[in-house]
Amino acid sequence: MITSLFRKSTPLNYSVVILGVLFFFFLYQIKHATSNNSLLHIGLKFGLLAVIFASVFITNFIVKKNGMSKDSAYTVLFYLIFLLFFPSVLDNTALLLSNFFILLATRRIVSLHSLKASKEKIFDASIWVFIAALFHFWSILFIILIFIAVLFHVARDYRNWFLPIIAFFAVTVIFLVSALYFKTNWIEHLLAQSVIDLRMNYFTNNTQNLALSIYATIGLFFVVLMLLSMSNRPLILHPTYKKILSMIIIGIAVFAISPNKSNDLLIYTFAPLAMITTTHIETPQAQWKQEVVLAILIIAGVFAYFAQL
Repeated sequence: MITSLFRKSTPLNYSVVILGVLFFFFLYQIKHATSNNSLLHIGLKFGLLAVIFASVFITNFIVKKNGMSKDSAYTVLFYLIFLLFFPSVLDNTALLLSNFFILLATRRIVSLHSLKASKEKIFDASIWVFIAALFHFWSILFIILIFIAVLFHVARDYRNWFLPIIAFFAVTVIFLVSALYFKTNWIEHLLAQSVIDLRMNYFTNNTQNLALSIYATIGLFFVVLMLLSMSNRPLILHPTYKKILSMIIIGIAVFAISPNKSNDLLIYTFAPLAMITTTHIETPQAQWKQEVVLAILIIAGVFAYFAQL
């Protein structure tokens, strides 16, 4: 029944996901409401909601545009489910914005296989990564993904290797000039984020441990399935799948080395894991297996959300 609803992209299943995002977002905001009811504060909340919607549908666009999905709505559903595992991310402005810009970079990186406007895509993706790093410094590691994409597709032109460096200097100059002109503490804030902290002692309750354990198990399960089934997938999509798998590895690295650690940092893995889960659920198999997988994911996500609410 669930698989039938999301097997094809229709206004109905997109509406279900949109309503789901609205419900869980506002429920979290109501539960954690403060006395600040200014228009600016309320406007910020709606801005966060817009960023979440944009992230969901950019992920969906990447999957469909690059032939990773059979025109289903599974990707948006899985993105919503993974959001539910760590509900506090719904109120984390910096990480939501950083992840949004990483997804904009990913859109350009994944499409590099077409070999059209390669230099523009590399430069644009680099710009987006460095902008993302202004909101969370260690998301700068996603620049590695750009070099991986260059290696896969356009390594012969040496100029492509220098484009990220040019983008780095462009963003750095604009950032420094802006910070000095407006006399802000942006530079100090960014430097404070740039330290490496490998400690994993941030847990405050058992529900965080449980949510992380379930999410990690689900992620490992689908990554292993992808690796085992890679040889059976179209050869033309192999570089794309490898880039998506690289995104998950980089996302975990960002989580592992960032200071002020929290489960929210796993937001960088939501999109690539949603893409990989979509490719698995669309693989020809008995419908009852698809139903069981979807049911388990939905139950686990909803349970994790309400346990931490």
